[in-house]
Amino acid sequence: MIIEAISLVKTYDVGGTIVRALDGVSLQVQEGEMLAITGSSGSGKSTLMHIMGCLDHAEEGKYIIAGQDVSQMSKDQLAEIRNRRIGFVFQTFNLLPRMTALENVELPLLYAGHAGAKDMAAKALAMVELSDRIHHEPSQLSGGQRQRVAIARALINDPAIILADEPTGNLDSKTGEEIIALFHSLNDSGRTIIVVTHESDIAAKCSRQIHLRDGRIDNN
Repeated sequence: MIIEAISLVKTYDVGGTIVRALDGVSLQVQEGEMLAITGSSGSGKSTLMHIMGCLDHAEEGKYIIAGQDVSQMSKDQLAEIRNRRIGFVFQTFNLLPRMTALENVELPLLYAGHAGAKDMAAKALAMVELSDRIHHEPSQLSGGQRQRVAIARALINDPAIILADEPTGNLDSKTGEEIIALFHSLNDSGRTIIVVTHESDIAAKCSRQIHLRDGRIDNN
């Protein structure tokens, strides 16, 4: 088991009203699994993804990654876990517009002062079949190609877990299927893939689905 969440609770104050974004969520993710987390807007899936990605803490409960309880870790400790174990892919790609695909992908390594960043970035782009676009800026790429650059960037630290937040939300259906096929390929190589999506056809392509409703896992 690579991830275990136990009775997670997260609340927000919305105009003086306390909203339980997560209300006692427990789940397990096996190493090498491809899991979809679904639910309507406001169901808690983004909050859960932030906690699973070590971007935020739950107020109650435990969150364990690869045997490490990260529930009470400091921001610096969480950042170290993120950098070593987790790659992120977002709906909006989050690419810097004036940098090439290669420069966008190598950026995390440059921040970390890693030697050989350019070669590693080129290899990551080859993994997502974009070797012929490494010197193109995002404006010169299609939506699917931009998402492939974002996936290459997520792979640059060789993470065990890829967390993808609505990765096909800005893509047409055909391109979305190509991106999911790429995730399947990464999953086949041993990586754990967690896809947060509201699209039922995308979720159906994952090996397991968890549906959230009002901050709880809906077992119906």
